[in-house]
Amino acid sequence: MPIFFLFFITPTFLHAQGDLNQGADKTDKTENGEVKYPQFQLKGLLQARYLESFGDNVDVLGTHHSTGDATQSSFDIKRMRVGLNTKLSETTEIVILVNLADFKSDTKGKVLENAYGKYTFNKYIALTGGQFRPAFGIEELVPVDIIKSFDFSNQYYEFGKNGWTSFQIGASATGAFDIGKIPVNYAISVLNGNGKNVEMDKDNGKQYSSRWVFGLSKEHKINLGLNGGFGKVFKEDVFAIGADITSDFKLTDKFSFDLQIEYKQGTNHNLYYSLPVDGKTDNVSDYQMRGIYFLPNFRYTVNYQKLTALELSCRYETFDPSYKINSNVRTTYTPMVSLEFGKSYTGRIEMGFEIDRFDKSIPSTTTYDNDLFLIQLQLRI
Repeated sequence: MPIFFLFFITPTFLHAQGDLNQGADKTDKTENGEVKYPQFQLKGLLQARYLESFGDNVDVLGTHHSTGDATQSSFDIKRMRVGLNTKLSETTEIVILVNLADFKSDTKGKVLENAYGKYTFNKYIALTGGQFRPAFGIEELVPVDIIKSFDFSNQYYEFGKNGWTSFQIGASATGAFDIGKIPVNYAISVLNGNGKNVEMDKDNGKQYSSRWVFGLSKEHKINLGLNGGFGKVFKEDVFAIGADITSDFKLTDKFSFDLQIEYKQGTNHNLYYSLPVDGKTDNVSDYQMRGIYFLPNFRYTVNYQKLTALELSCRYETFDPSYKINSNVRTTYTPMVSLEFGKSYTGRIEMGFEIDRFDKSIPSTTTYDNDLFLIQLQLRI
């Protein structure tokens, strides 16, 4: 029934969205041969899901229930984003992004995602200030609506809780240049490290991070990324490092293969300060997290009526939130089939599983083995 429902409503939404795009294309942005400012670009994203948990007394959110009273099937709105990009001049822009789906639960620290201004001097340097996603890995530079899986990785969210990834408040300098024949992109950021929508920094410490991406092959789009960061949280030293590689191989005119590999390691100070005093050591550096994932994706271009392409991916990830003390590795498999409609994932139907396995399952928590089936409908403008 959920599969039939998604396939039935998708053509209707895609037809309506095509009309919207045609109207947007007619916007006049020039006057007497000169570009007019300000320019506005409205963006939107809907991700609606059907979830079914096949875990033993585990609900659709991954929580184990010892009593057996668990909700194991549900419809859900994962994201309903509305964004506005305003270009004030050739060099200045303001970006706002909100997720209206956050209103379904406690909105504290939620809803507002992007809220920043950016000034571009030239290709070598641009300055960004406000609330944004600082560059510290592959996923930070890719919107969630065009990733090759259902959602970001476990390490992305855990490093976000520790102030390195996801939406943070601070400032950043970005740019690009060449070293010989090798193109280089960089980002240097200074952040509160509190996460999004926090009234003020929780302490006087700041977190400093940088990312460097080296283009090793233009033909196969092979890029090497290196990340590093340090800072202070409640006067304690913290750090994070990472490395990643991406590639995209065109096997035939219609068939391609791309691969992402990413490794991260760092201080899990979020975990450290959440533990009771008598339940942890005196040294925050004893609590370190690390993880790695592989995300291969096969894409076959169809271009038959409204169907653009068929994709098949399977992310494999291992993540340990504290590998030095009380290690408990989480291994996640995410096989997914995706049908793309329109260009650049304008419409998308995804189907697959999120399979979690822990070294030690802990009853009545989210640290418990589970098999979650998902069908996701995505529409974006």
